Amino acid sequence: MKSLDHLRETMRRDRVFDFMMPRIAFDPDLDTRHGPILYLEDVTVSFDGFKALNGLTLYIDDGELRCIIGANGAGKTTMMDVITGKTRPDSGSVYFGQRIDLLRRSETDIAQGGIGRKFQKPTVFESHSVYENLELAMASNKDVWPTLFARLSGAERDRIDEVLQTIGLGAESRRPAGLLSHGQKQWLEIGMLLMQNPRVLLVDEPVAGMTGQEAERTAELLTSLAGEHSVVVVEHDMEFVRSIARKVTVLHEGSVLAEGSMTEVQSDTRVIEVYLGE
Repeated sequence: MKSLDHLRETMRRDRVFDFMMPRIAFDPDLDTRHGPILYLEDVTVSFDGFKALNGLTLYIDDGELRCIIGANGAGKTTMMDVITGKTRPDSGSVYFGQRIDLLRRSETDIAQGGIGRKFQKPTVFESHSVYENLELAMASNKDVWPTLFARLSGAERDRIDEVLQTIGLGAESRRPAGLLSHGQKQWLEIGMLLMQNPRVLLVDEPVAGMTGQEAERTAELLTSLAGEHSVVVVEHDMEFVRSIARKVTVLHEGSVLAEGSMTEVQSDTRVIEVYLGE
């Protein structure tokens, strides 16, 4: 087992330190009375004169599963960067629920306060077991470091077991994470985010590099999470999007080109011209 200092340094290096620190709740009664849990309104981001986002307005409802598609450069990654506090927009507003202004919060606060982000490349502690990875990610009101390897309570063990079943890795719980398949590592990282009880999950290209069977299992997993969580999936694999899509948003040149069901966006002549027809 790696030393505690080594784990701490690894967390800092791999940018997982923030979401593993004790959770800071923004608001125990997050205001979603009007439906949306995320509000992006007229958001513009420029890099050296190039508008990565150009007046983007987007609403994500509480508990919904939303797919975001678009060609390279459409603004998908920048959109997630703005939501998570990594990038500050030139103008516009971004709210979590009715009252929480994300533009006034740090990247760390956002990660701890209920918005989890899964990057395309999985980040897990490969020398530690699947179970230990989930334990490390567990939300806690106490200082994580002195209690890192302390005895778990019954409720904490139950929560880990629940997440193991959700991500389909119950049989792999004692296996080193480094021995998992690519798809299993992706599910484990989703599980690590779930240990933080996020209200919103941002998932970037979850099936890249997966086998067909792994992609099917990932579709089942993400679909099962909707309702209790709002799940925003950015993906290029159109077959996968069709398998999970309830509502699809198409980005083009930093703004929303079309939005609706998969059937509606597929038949939109603008979408066919700039994206699906490529």
